[in-house]
Amino acid sequence: MTHGPGKRAVDHIGAIIAGTWVTIQLAIFSFIGAAAFGLLIGISRISPVPSLRVAGTVYVEGLRSMPITVLMVFFYFGLPDIKVSLSAFTCAVLGLGLYGGAYIAEAIRSGVNAIPAGQIEAGRAIGLTQGQLLRDIVLPQAARTVVAPMGNVFVDLVKNTSIAYTISVVEITGTATNLVSRYAKPVETFVAAGLAYLILTIPLGMYFRNLESRKAIKR
Repeated sequence: MTHGPGKRAVDHIGAIIAGTWVTIQLAIFSFIGAAAFGLLIGISRISPVPSLRVAGTVYVEGLRSMPITVLMVFFYFGLPDIKVSLSAFTCAVLGLGLYGGAYIAEAIRSGVNAIPAGQIEAGRAIGLTQGQLLRDIVLPQAARTVVAPMGNVFVDLVKNTSIAYTISVVEITGTATNLVSRYAKPVETFVAAGLAYLILTIPLGMYFRNLESRKAIKR
């Protein structure tokens, strides 16, 4: 059945909700990946092994200087050339996760550097290994200082999911673009899309601010 241009965005709330669900999945999976990459690279950046520190620095500086679109397009269109084919959704998650991981890694490095050197020296003096220092002294304290940066990364990832439409992932922005192309109602459609992003990001920002406040009190 053909729909005329008189259709309103409110008549397609189901499509907006479906796109929002895709956005939520993209954000969650990419944040999990970003946390994993960020922890690994963050530890590398504070490692006593020079080669690991260099590799971590190259990762952080390289990924933070590269547009997310380039990463997604590389995974989606470039990997098939070496016989590796991934879904558009997976390519978007990888691109977002790698990008977000660079910022989390830097947050972890900053958090670790904020720990008094005397605590680390005391740990070494009683015979703790590097792994034990990280597990028992460094990371528990650094975790409190990275709550706000990680919250910012999560909120940014929610907004950056809109870039996934460039490789055909139909999330909120993709859904809105498709509706506009079919029904020629750009203003109300993108207002609806903007509201969907606000509904996701405002509560997230409030949650992480509250979490940061509670963690700060416990220091």
